[in-house]
Amino acid sequence: MKPIFQFSLMGTAFLSLALLVSAADLNFTLPVETAQLKTAPGSELAMGNCVLCHSADYISTQPRFPRSVWQAEVVKMQQKYRAPIATNDIPALVDYFVQNYGRENPPAATAK
Repeated sequence: MKPIFQFSLMGTAFLSLALLVSAADLNFTLPVETAQLKTAPGSELAMGNCVLCHSADYISTQPRFPRSVWQAEVVKMQQKYRAPIATNDIPALVDYFVQNYGRENPPAATAK
């Protein structure tokens, strides 16, 4: 390899590495959270347990799940994703989500 080519190749590699390192210093500011959960019994539990990972906007735009789905979701967050939800707080959280962002389970269909 010719010395000039070798020098040029090393220079290009060094410059590329320097650009990659300087790109790591990027700073950005997230927008201020403007959505809020509905204030009701249980909202403090949702703020303390759920908004650690989920925005209030994300929670409030979920489909109007029935109680059984909210129950399964809260238990999943606690057991699978290790959300810091005390087991004795689950019923109050589920009640909050059903009353404010969900619906009660539909009545069972009756046989005719």
